[in-house]
Amino acid sequence: MEHEARPVRQLWVEDEKGRRRMPDPVRAAAVRAVLITSVTLIQAMVAFFCSIAGSWLAFPVTVMAVGSTVVATWSVLDVWVTRQVWRQRNGVVSEPSSTARKLRRERRHEEPAALSEAA
Repeated sequence: MEHEARPVRQLWVEDEKGRRRMPDPVRAAAVRAVLITSVTLIQAMVAFFCSIAGSWLAFPVTVMAVGSTVVATWSVLDVWVTRQVWRQRNGVVSEPSSTARKLRRERRHEEPAALSEAA
């Protein structure tokens, strides 16, 4: 009985409930922000090591790292702004709540009664 057939396991199993994929403009901005931030971190490490070693490159690399920090901050804000803009343009689903429907239904029933009393 050692050679019983084992159940076949799938290599890739889809999760039923996962996070929805980000919209393309937001994902592009996020990828851009990650790349810029990683380059900024590398520049900061190079600046740190150059300053410890006493290299003449320490000052120019530090200035570039400070500039890259500003750009990286801007790119992260760009992700947030792009996400908000996309939500405003595409992501809002306007559905009245059940209480709003109930109030509207009551008003509709009251209108004909008010019109018949006025006449």
